[in-house]
Amino acid sequence: MASLMELKEIFRSADAVCFDVDSTVIREEGIDELAKFCGVGDAVAEMTRRAMGGTVTFKAALTARLGLIRPSYEQVQKLISDNPPQLTPGIRELVSRLHQRGVQVFLVSGGFQSIVEHVALQLNIPTANVFANRLKFYFNGEYAGFDETQPTAESGGKGKVIAHLKEQFHFKKVVMIGDGATDMEACPPGDCFIGFGGNVIRKQVKEKAKWYITHFDELLKELEER
Repeated sequence: MASLMELKEIFRSADAVCFDVDSTVIREEGIDELAKFCGVGDAVAEMTRRAMGGTVTFKAALTARLGLIRPSYEQVQKLISDNPPQLTPGIRELVSRLHQRGVQVFLVSGGFQSIVEHVALQLNIPTANVFANRLKFYFNGEYAGFDETQPTAESGGKGKVIAHLKEQFHFKKVVMIGDGATDMEACPPGDCFIGFGGNVIRKQVKEKAKWYITHFDELLKELEER
């Protein structure tokens, strides 16, 4: 098991950094915001808490939550335009600094492609570097389920994305940063996990993560060390 000092060295010399999105890169949980927007906020927030705590499989929780929300295409678009996701303080500067160093930045999210791509755009991250769940709609815009073939639709999916990135791009060191159990589980194959508690603190992650931060400035400072 790597020490904190070794983890910091991996971060400083990483080829790629993968960020979770909900409650990490952005302040909210996208699915909870969508649920509120569609009038079923409380019921879905409780399901999200259980999913993030790792007590039910991610796919089961996602299926149940979306079954309650049943968002239409119009509702998703209106949510993005009326209540755009709020970036977490410091993330814009951190991503910019990583890009300056030639580090590839990816968004790996259990949230929804349309919302995550909107976030990627604000951070100058190419949409090809977004891995998220895809909602499906009927021709009239009604909810038709989600693409269950996406790796991010199931528990362990973020690890599969990192394994795929390593194979495709021959990355030697990949860092995963996130607030939840699904992010922590992605290492290995990720080489370093950094727990993030700047928006919400998940007890299990805070207790188990060797490196736990509450502000992205802490990572900017690490990059300045070198």
